[in-house]
Amino acid sequence: MTDQGAPQGRQFTDEELQDLVASTDSGAREPSSRPVALLITGLALVWSLFQLWIAQPQLWFAEYLPVLNSSQTRPLHLTFAILLAFLAYPAFKKSPRDRVPYADWALAAIGGGAAFYVFAFSEQLALTARSGLPTEAQVIIGAIGIVALLEASRRALGPALTIVGSLFLLYAYLGQGWLIPELIEHEGLSFTGLINAQWLDTAGVFGIPLGVSTAFVFLFVLFGSLLDKAGAGNYFIKLAFAGLGHLRGGPAKAAVVGSAMTGLISGSSIANVVTTGTFTIPLMKRVGFTSEQAGSVEVASSVNGQIMPPVMGAAAFLMVEFIGISYVEVIKHAFIPAVISYIALVYIVHLEALKKDMPALGQAKSFGGMILKFFIGFAIAGAAFTALIYGVGALKSAAPGMTGPIMMAALLAIYVFLVSVAAKRPDLEQDDPNAEEIKLPTVGEVYATGLHYVLPIVVLVWFLMVERQSPAKSAFYATSLMLFIIITQRPLKAMFRGQGGKLAEEFAGGFRDLVDGLIAGARNMIGIGVATAAAGIIVATVTKTPIGTELAGLVEQLSGGILILMLVLVGVFSLILGMGLPTTANYIVVSSLMASVVVSLGAQEGLIVPLIAAHLFVFYFGIMADVTPPVGLASFAAAAVSGGDPIKTGFTAFFYSLRTVALPFLFIFNPTLILYGVDLGTTAGILQAAFVFVTATIAMLLFAAATQGYFLAKSRIHESAALLLVAFTLFVPNVWLDLVQPRFAAIPPAQLEQALEAADEGDRLRLKIQGPDFNTGGTAETTLVLDVSGATIEERMQASGLMLVPEGDVVKLDEPMFGTKTAETLADFDFYADEPVQIAEILSPQKRMPAEVFYIPAALLLGGVVMLQRRRQTKPAF
Repeated sequence: MTDQGAPQGRQFTDEELQDLVASTDSGAREPSSRPVALLITGLALVWSLFQLWIAQPQLWFAEYLPVLNSSQTRPLHLTFAILLAFLAYPAFKKSPRDRVPYADWALAAIGGGAAFYVFAFSEQLALTARSGLPTEAQVIIGAIGIVALLEASRRALGPALTIVGSLFLLYAYLGQGWLIPELIEHEGLSFTGLINAQWLDTAGVFGIPLGVSTAFVFLFVLFGSLLDKAGAGNYFIKLAFAGLGHLRGGPAKAAVVGSAMTGLISGSSIANVVTTGTFTIPLMKRVGFTSEQAGSVEVASSVNGQIMPPVMGAAAFLMVEFIGISYVEVIKHAFIPAVISYIALVYIVHLEALKKDMPALGQAKSFGGMILKFFIGFAIAGAAFTALIYGVGALKSAAPGMTGPIMMAALLAIYVFLVSVAAKRPDLEQDDPNAEEIKLPTVGEVYATGLHYVLPIVVLVWFLMVERQSPAKSAFYATSLMLFIIITQRPLKAMFRGQGGKLAEEFAGGFRDLVDGLIAGARNMIGIGVATAAAGIIVATVTKTPIGTELAGLVEQLSGGILILMLVLVGVFSLILGMGLPTTANYIVVSSLMASVVVSLGAQEGLIVPLIAAHLFVFYFGIMADVTPPVGLASFAAAAVSGGDPIKTGFTAFFYSLRTVALPFLFIFNPTLILYGVDLGTTAGILQAAFVFVTATIAMLLFAAATQGYFLAKSRIHESAALLLVAFTLFVPNVWLDLVQPRFAAIPPAQLEQALEAADEGDRLRLKIQGPDFNTGGTAETTLVLDVSGATIEERMQASGLMLVPEGDVVKLDEPMFGTKTAETLADFDFYADEPVQIAEILSPQKRMPAEVFYIPAALLLGGVVMLQRRRQTKPAF
């Protein structure tokens, strides 16, 4: 079925699609000269081997070779990225792709040399530049390095990050000018100071973002590349189609689930669109989706792959460093929003199928039955994983010294068994979605052919979640298993199939797959490597200039101090930046500038916003930029596959992604949605998490139904409004409760000690603090949260960190105790100005009815909508 009267774009060939992915992810240059081609692939291969070498946790080589520290590994990482950026990415669209021009050789040598200089002379830099005494030669090399990095960024990522980085450099250098608002003016850094801070020091280009890319991100990208090269990508897509393809609108549902699974192995939304979309989009069009709708479903599901734990792309590892929490905590907070977002997208697709009365491919099956089977499978997998945890715990108690070898032997035995099972079935082939007759596989035919691909993912989750190892070590172990699998799976299958004569040939094929996977992983890292390095320019500028501290005031002025308006401004800012920046760079820029602003402005309104919620807010809007026109690269890639109009595809995909836009606002106002404050180590915490998950899922499904204008039947405007109201109530019932019963009772400042004494241990008092701002001199206000701890009033006062100076009814504050949380929160107040810093108000929590009481009227309203729509319902809802 084709679109009637819709403008049709050109449908690209497979070669053109692969070129599209290469030009954005791995470099489009393919030199005709064999030595040059071998040099590029050789550099990529050596980069992957270097990253595996520095990642392995057992330093057995320490007595033979020096162990590199982060100030040495980061420059080497960037050296590879810059060299490959100039060799693999043409300067312009019309630049030659079959050869490397002399200018590019020169730029690669200069840029790579400037980065390598930081490695080779790291000890000398520590004694000179990093001690504040850079030499003239060092400054020249640093300036050349920055220019080369910005050009490499332009080639690999487009002009946006180069422009943003250049503007931040100009701002840091000039400090003042007619384009710089007075609020963020400063004296300007000297040229030497600027280059020292940005290139020669360890806090600029070679700071935390590049460190995360070096230590964590490369291994995860390599892990995904090896999984894909082994055949896991095709396996996941086939499995999704086997389970969902038979449903009404099944290809679209399979596209959503397949993209969620391939999101584990692809950090690129564009590669995800092209990889899964070449098969799913034609099939979606066959059952009745328009070209734009088919492309939009693929875009919405592929982009969401970046928020799906346990692998969430580079931004998740940056959160670990920026916020100072473990990776397991990031996964915990991201889990519910990601899962309910995907469930809602499956439901949106189902509603589209109902609205258009789409047929199923083959014999139709029950959507409700599929959901039931999914939950049964999820429960069985959860029970098996729990049993494994207890089993390993018992083994550690019985034979602690033998646990490691026994587990490795068991893993090897399971792997060999699963490969033997897979060998009994033919290898999965790529299907032709344009074939006249489509025969969908069954789950029974598919699932056993690739169960061994799940083992590295289980190992990754095990070390992350159970052993609580670092992301780098966990990824190393999972990647090591993947290296073993990719070499051995082909010869093992040949052996089990009785094809002993092919063992040498299959070993050679496995080795080629390994080399190809290592090369592809490194080439996929070029953009991320230069992006994290260039984004370090912004991070250093934020720390060296007033922009980081004063931007809160600027945003507050623009938003009038209204938190919801400020959040909208931050979201729009992320979208605009993200139109040209990759997700990782966008997250670094906006979180550096805005995350603390969200927290501080929330505190001024009495709303305590967890820092992780602010970072996730920025992250969610950053990924939306891949969808949003006019740039939306994933939408253009999907349109290239579908032959639809890219702008229309982008707007439709944005409409399908409204749930992803709404979620960040919801968990800012109700952090329980990201399991903030929920202890999963207790039964009560697990039950609370399950309740939150079920409630949020229902709310998100109702939100999807409201935005799609279809529930049990086509919705009228008042019915859609009612569904939105019910969804809002289920998501944030505390908003209604705050209107009925205030959360806090106001207490005069002079009664602080009495309030502390009367509070129960574990309670939280909120103090509104007013006083002169250290940076602007104007009056500032914030909310300080005091956790009541200690048995006596003296202990509680000491734990608070406050130094009180009571004067009648006024309670002035002296500078808080150094090193306390209070001192950190009040760091921007000037305690030595003429105007005192004082407590304006004390808010003590009141006992209130549960917020869940508002679920009752919400359920009644939902029942009313169901009754109205049942009268018009003409087909089953599921």
